[in-house]
Amino acid sequence: MRIAFVGAVEGSRVAFDALVEAGMTPSLLVTLAADASTRHSDFVDLSGPARAAGASVHLTKNINAFDTVAWLEQGRPDLTLVIGWSQICRAEFRSVARLGSVGFHPAPLPRFRGRGVIPWTIIANERETGSTFFRLDEGVDSGPVILQKLFAVAQDETARSLYEKHKQALREMTPLVVSAIARDNGVGVAQDDSLASYCAKRSADDGSIDWTQTAEAILRFVRAVGDPYPGAFTVGEGSKIVVDKARMFAERGRYIGLTGQVQAHTDGGFAVLCGDGATIEVTSWRGARPKIHAKLVSA
Repeated sequence: MRIAFVGAVEGSRVAFDALVEAGMTPSLLVTLAADASTRHSDFVDLSGPARAAGASVHLTKNINAFDTVAWLEQGRPDLTLVIGWSQICRAEFRSVARLGSVGFHPAPLPRFRGRGVIPWTIIANERETGSTFFRLDEGVDSGPVILQKLFAVAQDETARSLYEKHKQALREMTPLVVSAIARDNGVGVAQDDSLASYCAKRSADDGSIDWTQTAEAILRFVRAVGDPYPGAFTVGEGSKIVVDKARMFAERGRYIGLTGQVQAHTDGGFAVLCGDGATIEVTSWRGARPKIHAKLVSA
């Protein structure tokens, strides 16, 4: 089977390598041009590994561009896999391969369609999530499901640890999906749109910490938008502070002060009063440590 593979992030590399190891090396790779790599904080250059594996490579910024679709048509793929590409695939692209186009989404479709799904999963305090392969159609992550794996979201889950769970799912699932399609065309099961929910696109600016929220919500937020994403941040004494790690420090009533105010310096960092009166300790950060009683604010 001739596989066209589309992707440009960490998960794309995992899936590509899984296919190579399974003897299903893609014949064609479409990946992001290096000068557009800032589009993804988890960008990975797949062109080198793909060429080393014997695949032909096409660089693009737009999966639906005429030259990209024409290049794929010349390659005559049987199946197109889209794993780690943030664009809606139009009909001209989806119809190139004989067996159609299949996408991957790090969520238990039909729930959590859309963008920024890993951070939103943690922010929403979900206890279960999933990895899903599905048929691409004209909608947003709305096509028939071919294969889905559900797993728990830990109480202390971080963006990185959840990302690694999805990477492991990709490692296991990608060859299975190709085998299923080769065997019986992998038509899939239609999603129930009445159960669908949608996640909004996130940008680096959305990492601004709202200190009026509860301590637990702020701790979740810090874990949700950290590595491999830009991170949670605040502004203190006119300077940006990126908060990489934090933990509960004191229950409500221990410190009396302003929301977002630094209440103490600790051996490991500094303590900040949250909206519910509880205090968290920032233990890993980028930037200057703010002074005691400095007021931290949203950007």
